[in-house]
Amino acid sequence: MKKTLLFIMLSVCFPGQVMAVEPLTLAEALTTANKNHPQIEEAAASLSATEARLGQAKANYWPQINLAADWNKGDTFLTALGGIKETEVSTTSVVVRQNIYDFGRTAGATAAARGAKAAAVEGMAVSRQDVAFRVKGAWYLVLAAEKQVAASRKTVAAREGLAHQAEEFFKHGIRSKVEVARTEASLYAGKSLLIRAENNRDLARLELANAMGLNSLGVRPLAEPETITDPTPGDLARLREEALRNRSELKRLSSLKDAASGSLRSARSGYLPTLSGTASYGEAAQSMLPEGQVWALGVNLTLPVFSGFVTQEQVREADAAIQGVVAQQKTLRMQIAKEVESAWLGITEAQARLAASHKETVAAQESQRLAMERYQEGLGTMVEAIDAQAQALNAETAQIQAVYDEKIALARLDRALGKE
Repeated sequence: MKKTLLFIMLSVCFPGQVMAVEPLTLAEALTTANKNHPQIEEAAASLSATEARLGQAKANYWPQINLAADWNKGDTFLTALGGIKETEVSTTSVVVRQNIYDFGRTAGATAAARGAKAAAVEGMAVSRQDVAFRVKGAWYLVLAAEKQVAASRKTVAAREGLAHQAEEFFKHGIRSKVEVARTEASLYAGKSLLIRAENNRDLARLELANAMGLNSLGVRPLAEPETITDPTPGDLARLREEALRNRSELKRLSSLKDAASGSLRSARSGYLPTLSGTASYGEAAQSMLPEGQVWALGVNLTLPVFSGFVTQEQVREADAAIQGVVAQQKTLRMQIAKEVESAWLGITEAQARLAASHKETVAAQESQRLAMERYQEGLGTMVEAIDAQAQALNAETAQIQAVYDEKIALARLDRALGKE
């Protein structure tokens, strides 16, 4: 009741400060990263650029319309007069040019641009997945670091109790000054471990903020995730098939292969002619306009004869690009299979280690309790108590590590499967 009243009073007096310490959830962290991270912004800009290039490639399907104006004056030899005469001519016209058929040049360029756009879409998905995995990894790292800080604080408190007990024994002449010094040294070693744990927590929070595209998390704590039973990793062969079916990286390479095929088609059309039509309409006069109307219609056929082997080299370049993408696909399939199996093994190992570390922690804490009771009663030794405290801290650290190693391995498996 007192806590509720205090929270209400703080909400009325300092609403901004109360809202500022609202726990940060993983869902909010992922949403923030998706909006703010520069890697996603870069991918979005790349996608926008490919859309613009697709529009440029399609431009040749449309007629090209230009306004033309010309004026010239000078002495010109006129054949009909058999002599030189001063002339002055001016024209203005509208010129329309339409590509009729270019034997695949425009179609190939459009296919290449469309493939590049599809690849950019998949690249955007890859960026989102990479950022999400980084946020999840940093998130669990912070939670693990916070648990480690709590464990280190308990150890410091236990060692303070041990040092106080040793001091009391020395005052009553039961134990030597050496034992007091040993317990104090153990206490300060525990405080050093606590300082290191707090620094690791702060670094983990900085990494999480960076993964979210922020400079700092401020003082916001992290909300504890709901306690759920983590699923087993599942059948490895099925997971491999799912990854090969879903991974955006493979889809991106497939789109790049389509783009390279379009470029090859466009390059090969360089051996073939182009057919286009032109039309113009305007005014012409011997001096300044207007004087009379002029118009023209025409059809142009251009057949390349020799271009310095440029077409041949363009074809060779496009064909090599296709072969390069095929090789990348083979390499990526192997890499994906490795990532899936590595994550699967990590989950299996972490789950087995978690069960063992839990039993170890229970036993180590009981050993610490018994050792402290024996020392307080004057039956046990200082070395026995310090060793029991160290063993309890190590066991709890191993359990914390196993818990969050499993969660990170599950997140790694999601990333290997190409899940959003």
